[in-house]
Amino acid sequence: MIRVSNIKLPLDHDDQALTDAILSMLEISADQLTAVEIRRRGYDARKKNTIFLIYTLDVDTTINEQLLEKFAGSQSIRQTPDMEYKYVAQAPAELEERPLVIGFGPCGILAGLVLAQMGYKPLIIERGKEVRQRTKDTFGFWRQKKLNTESNVQFGEGGAGTFSDGKLYTQIKDPNHYSRKVLTEFVEAGAPEEIMYVSKPHIGTFRLVSMVEKIRVRIVELGGEIRFSARVDDLLIEEGQVTGITLSSGETIRSKHVALAIGHSARDTFQMLFDKGVYMEAKPFSIGFRIEHEQSLIDQARFGKNAGHPILGAADYKLVHHCKSGRSVYSFCMCPGGTVVAASSEEGRVVTNGMSQYSRQERNANSAIVVGIDPSDYPGHPLAGVDLQRQLESNAYLMGGENYDAPAQKVGDFLKGAASEELGTVQPSFKPGIKLTDLAKALPDFCIEAIREAIPEFNKKIKGFAKDDALLTGVETRTSSPVSIKRGYDMQSINTRGLYPAGEGAGYAGGIMSAAIDGIKIAEAIAMSINEQHHV
Repeated sequence: MIRVSNIKLPLDHDDQALTDAILSMLEISADQLTAVEIRRRGYDARKKNTIFLIYTLDVDTTINEQLLEKFAGSQSIRQTPDMEYKYVAQAPAELEERPLVIGFGPCGILAGLVLAQMGYKPLIIERGKEVRQRTKDTFGFWRQKKLNTESNVQFGEGGAGTFSDGKLYTQIKDPNHYSRKVLTEFVEAGAPEEIMYVSKPHIGTFRLVSMVEKIRVRIVELGGEIRFSARVDDLLIEEGQVTGITLSSGETIRSKHVALAIGHSARDTFQMLFDKGVYMEAKPFSIGFRIEHEQSLIDQARFGKNAGHPILGAADYKLVHHCKSGRSVYSFCMCPGGTVVAASSEEGRVVTNGMSQYSRQERNANSAIVVGIDPSDYPGHPLAGVDLQRQLESNAYLMGGENYDAPAQKVGDFLKGAASEELGTVQPSFKPGIKLTDLAKALPDFCIEAIREAIPEFNKKIKGFAKDDALLTGVETRTSSPVSIKRGYDMQSINTRGLYPAGEGAGYAGGIMSAAIDGIKIAEAIAMSINEQHHV
């Protein structure tokens, strides 16, 4: 097939306009065009009242070879690349040990699935519960303030991405088209077909729940096994080689191939690995607040008269400001038509995050507004970033009233440095609840100064962003892992053979898609290593 890129058409074009554009671009007649498949559809909203759709298409014609020769060298017309996933190995007939995968979030799920598809029958260990029970526990915390420290937004089947907007796009380079493999598996598990071609695919929490269950069933059908409520308390190492793990139950499981896909909040596991001598470093991350506006305000600012168009859906945004101090402030994990959620995983600490359903029909838009920090801001040992996170989350718990309500403040009051006493037009979506206060006490002074400088600048890009009644809720501390568990070219820990640090927790991903892609890479590395040891 031939890939045709950069076809630009009005938002409300008809089907014939797309066909006509193909015919014009390829300079062919209608009877020479035999098939059209949308590969990608995005939009250009730089002029909000004149929005264009931008297509990438795979087309078949009766003269493909002639067209490829005619347009040789063109960036917009070329042969469609082979994007089908190809397995790098197959398990040996006599498999001595099963590979272990620790964690069943996006990274662990794809690592486990691909290992199972190659015949390696992985054993997957997840400290939290199955996704439906985990969902009950999480909603119980939001409604009744009963926190289960092993079953919450951070821990359990599906990982932290289950309670999010379900974004499936990433800016990482993907020359091997791993993202296509991820999307294909998700569609087979029940995701909407459109994720294969829209420029910013998302799924939403409730759809993710059923998808994760179906992928789990597939792994088991292929010979894999998933154990829930099984926390890894020890890593067994002999002469620099992993030999197995010990669970909180006391059970020991032997394996010389362990994928470490623990997510960014497994602080006790970070500590255990550090104590065992696994090499890690403190890494940069970001801290800040969640900001809420009416979704209608964001729609109008981004899409103008086209606000509410079904193709465009609820508007999102991506903002960044470089402060005079040298700090950067940016929006993170923007959730159109979503809610701010309680993401605590430790008692006596308050953490915020954002979540949307597939429909994105809630009243408010929210995103994190965060300040980048690095190890120079929290000097010391490799886990100093964890210490800072805990300090800020404990402080937020106190500021919220010591009952898991979150401290909050109207944007106008925050910019003026005055505590908020009553809400305005923006009603908080955070559950359990909020306590109005002065958020200047919630973060280090340099963060408060940076956010106060950034919000008026963001208002220049999105009119109304700095409106007095917009609401800030604190604190957002789990933007990414505070540690990097270093690995080499073979994907193994640089000082612990057989340990494969992966995904967000190890510092190698930042979202569902990048974590899932990293899981595939880890599965491939493990498979190749096992086969080398078996001389396959």
